[in-house]
Amino acid sequence: MEVFGFAGLFGLILGFMFGVGYALAVMYSIYMGGYRKALEDGLRDHRSTRYLENLEKVQRKLAKEISGSVGL
Repeated sequence: MEVFGFAGLFGLILGFMFGVGYALAVMYSIYMGGYRKALEDGLRDHRSTRYLENLEKVQRKLAKEISGSVGL
């Protein structure tokens, strides 16, 4: 402890607390921004062509999985 010192340890603890705290705040704001955008997109009347294409892919994949599990 003598090499590092009390001030160094205190600085390390504060740096870690603030670093993790700010990182979590940034991650939370990104998450909430994406969540709000997803809700806005979900409430739209008009669906984008990309959404419709991906929806068809998912439906085909699910239909293939369901038909494959019936044969077991």
